[in-house]
Amino acid sequence: MRLVTYRRAGEVRHGRLTDDDRVVEFGDGDLEGYLDGRTGETGRLEVAVADVELLAPLLRPGKLLAAAANYQDHVTESGAEPLDKTRLSPRLFLKPSTSIVGPDATIPLPAVSSEVDWEAELAVVIGRRVRDIAEADALDAVAGYMTSNDVSARSVDYGFPRDTDDKMVWFFDWLAGKWLDGFAPLGPWLVTADEVPDPQALSVHLDVNGVTKQTGSTKDMIFSVAELVAHASRLMTLEPGDVILTGTPSGVGAATGEFLKAGDVMTVVVGPLGQLRNTVA
Repeated sequence: MRLVTYRRAGEVRHGRLTDDDRVVEFGDGDLEGYLDGRTGETGRLEVAVADVELLAPLLRPGKLLAAAANYQDHVTESGAEPLDKTRLSPRLFLKPSTSIVGPDATIPLPAVSSEVDWEAELAVVIGRRVRDIAEADALDAVAGYMTSNDVSARSVDYGFPRDTDDKMVWFFDWLAGKWLDGFAPLGPWLVTADEVPDPQALSVHLDVNGVTKQTGSTKDMIFSVAELVAHASRLMTLEPGDVILTGTPSGVGAATGEFLKAGDVMTVVVGPLGQLRNTVA
């Protein structure tokens, strides 16, 4: 099933897509409510998807987590040594909900950075409240999956001089570069988990202006979806609608010194999860 959030007649609504691309609208409530059974369908009000404005499936999730350095080829393209997963845990960080935009939304270039980059990623959506779940059971807590793009500012200029040799300065710059408005495109829809039997068998592709930049597969993740969900649940309670971005393969702009500029169009496709297209301005 494909679940969508959209704007119709000036109001934000939620529903599911039929095979012929019509929206069956849900009752009042958010998509999180549908995931945990609190919201159902209305009397089958249907509208063509072409007649609505698709938004990010989840506009304000309780938590938007992301995994850093979760593909070996992305780690090594920056010049670092391959990671030994037996000696570390998944590296999770938070992105604010204000970074979320939907399909075809414009991503504004920030004033604080001229080095804005792309990262095609599989996004995982939690479907039920869990805490300290075992890895073997972790996929049972997943409601579905989305295409995502962890847009990143590789440098941040706060407008005052700093000690650029300070590792802590670099660390906080790295985190701050993930938080900017528009830097978490999600969509175009949420595909329920029953249609994705193996989340470790999905292709990951991104192009900029029609030129391929990233081509990979989720099979190459250092930590699998199940491992990420289980680990996150050891650190915090996961709730319906929480989102985990799972890392990006090689091909980011920082590896070649190529960064986004106004007018660029990014297109991300992850397996059968739909095409996520955004323009930079």
